[in-house]
Amino acid sequence: MYRSAYQKGFLTILYSVGSSPLAKWSSYTKNGYIKRIYDDDIKSLVLEIIGSNVSTAFIHCPSECKEQLGIKLPFLVLLIKNMHKYFCFEVKIQDDQRFMRRFRVSNFQSKTSVKPFCTAMPMGMSPGWNQIQFNLADFTRRAYGSNYLETVSLQIHANVRIRRVYFADKLYTEAELPNDYRLMGKPKDLKKPEKQFKVPPTARPPSPLNTARGEGPVKAPQPEAPVQESEPEPAPEPAPELKKVPSPTVSVGLSCSGARSRGAPYTDRGH
Repeated sequence: MYRSAYQKGFLTILYSVGSSPLAKWSSYTKNGYIKRIYDDDIKSLVLEIIGSNVSTAFIHCPSECKEQLGIKLPFLVLLIKNMHKYFCFEVKIQDDQRFMRRFRVSNFQSKTSVKPFCTAMPMGMSPGWNQIQFNLADFTRRAYGSNYLETVSLQIHANVRIRRVYFADKLYTEAELPNDYRLMGKPKDLKKPEKQFKVPPTARPPSPLNTARGEGPVKAPQPEAPVQESEPEPAPEPAPELKKVPSPTVSVGLSCSGARSRGAPYTDRGH
């Protein structure tokens, strides 16, 4: 089925949000149902499989029993929700010895049981949604001492809700996964900080040192009027020097410093 397809990175075989998630699957129900519903926890459509017995309600891929998946990617990942009921899934693989092996994983199995062509093992699930990662190559080597070759089929039984089932070439961290492959989606990016404009020097508040010195509250500076260039003031004229005049009259005067001049002795003409 996928043997001739390009297999690298991620290969999805079930996605609940698609238009027809069970297009490549066959389904069987007895005393149960298989339908797509809306899950409030992840705010998305999911596929729900419910049955009174896990063996009488399941989906199988490929849809035709004679077909084979032919997926060589070694990691099987299931995004499923714990319904607090019995649940199991079964993977059929082929190893390098050309034997068909089955791995049956359930939450009601108490211990691991290894048989020549079937291995049953327990699985613990947390409340709510879970990401189940199954290393097919490692389990094949540990259980049968052979190398994993490819996945032949996959069967998922009740009782469970499914978001996505896919194969991967390696285990990816949460940051490396695409947004659609995460349970809660990518967190929204924070808004970029707005640009901060520099305050001109004339609009800055007064220094707190001025208030500490007791200068009182300082009023907000008012915008300064444009400075007009003025003509330079003329230099002050030097004070006239008093010279001794050879005349019978008496000259009285004060210099710029207020001291008397060195003329003739002071004479009061009015008295």
